Amino acid sequence: MRPRTTALIVAAGSGTRAGSDLPKQYMTIAGKTVLAHAIDALRAHPAIDEIRVVIGAGQEQLYADATGGRMLAAPVIGGTTRRESVSNGLAATEGERVLIHDAARPFLPGAVIDRLLAVLESAPAAVPVLAVADTLAEAGETLGPVVSRDKLARVQTPQAFLTDAIRAAHAVWDASREATDDAQIARAAGLTVAMVEGSPLLDKLTYPADFMAAEQRLAAGMVSRTALGFDVHGFTEGDGLWIGGIRIPHGRALAGHSDADVGLHALTDALLGTIGDGDIGTHFPPSDPQWRGASSDLFLIRARDLIAARGGRIDHVDLTIICEEPKVGPYRAAIRARVAGLLGLAEAKISIKATTTERLGFTGRREGIAAQAAATVRLPEADL
Repeated sequence: MRPRTTALIVAAGSGTRAGSDLPKQYMTIAGKTVLAHAIDALRAHPAIDEIRVVIGAGQEQLYADATGGRMLAAPVIGGTTRRESVSNGLAATEGERVLIHDAARPFLPGAVIDRLLAVLESAPAAVPVLAVADTLAEAGETLGPVVSRDKLARVQTPQAFLTDAIRAAHAVWDASREATDDAQIARAAGLTVAMVEGSPLLDKLTYPADFMAAEQRLAAGMVSRTALGFDVHGFTEGDGLWIGGIRIPHGRALAGHSDADVGLHALTDALLGTIGDGDIGTHFPPSDPQWRGASSDLFLIRARDLIAARGGRIDHVDLTIICEEPKVGPYRAAIRARVAGLLGLAEAKISIKATTTERLGFTGRREGIAAQAAATVRLPEADL
């Protein structure tokens, strides 16, 4: 039976060198937070049994939003320094082996994890490294002497340890000093730290240019998919109806198990179609009483989050309302703003139209309303 392995993601920082008011682990790349990219990479590896995330005090809501409903252990609250945050995380770690990883390195190749865990079979610690390619020199007011790079390496994370060994190393570390990584703490305690080949994908995201480069790298590996949605609801007694998340006063309502928002239902099906994940009835069956009278906002948000969980990005949605009544024109701007808000998109990416069937068919006879929608989404090619 193989040892149990925990991945400990350190995401307690509050630095803003990345040019955002948000801590960089909560910024998005290709529609998914940096932290979520790191979590998903670790979850995908078959040797990882548990993931624990260390977050900063007061970041609980940011964490909940960033992880998007992923089933994870409760986050650990970190300390005032990285070392304290890791120590708190280690106290909550149960596996015999632990991978300590910086959330700001979101793109984690599985091959690096394989190499690290293989070394732990015979060593208490291992880190991924890359050779230094650039010329190195001392820096002052002017350029100083060149420093030999022959015995230098760039140290990355995740760093792998036998859990008891790194816990003990943290326990004896001089608290008056700060450590830049856990390998430094391990070496100070007398542990031998092995090296394995790292990856350029593990470069740390720090500055705005790093995020731009990461966005471009992911965009190159994404493909565009378009899907359609269609929905129909008949009129019933009432004094108003919902279209596109907006309540419109009217002499009748629309019949349905939920709020019968024909527009959001069509949009939800279109979005689900882009990832091939069934339809609105699959996720919210009308036979389930919990959805009786439910707001269709919930359905659209669910489709949005499913796309985000796949690393997808919604590029554009188009919704056409087909009816003789009520007149949609006066509410078009409000519907557009509401859909944009629900999807977290700029209004420029939302198209809302309305038409009639020239009094033909059931909509022409004023028996109900139909809606058709189209959605265009970019998804990572590897996931398709």
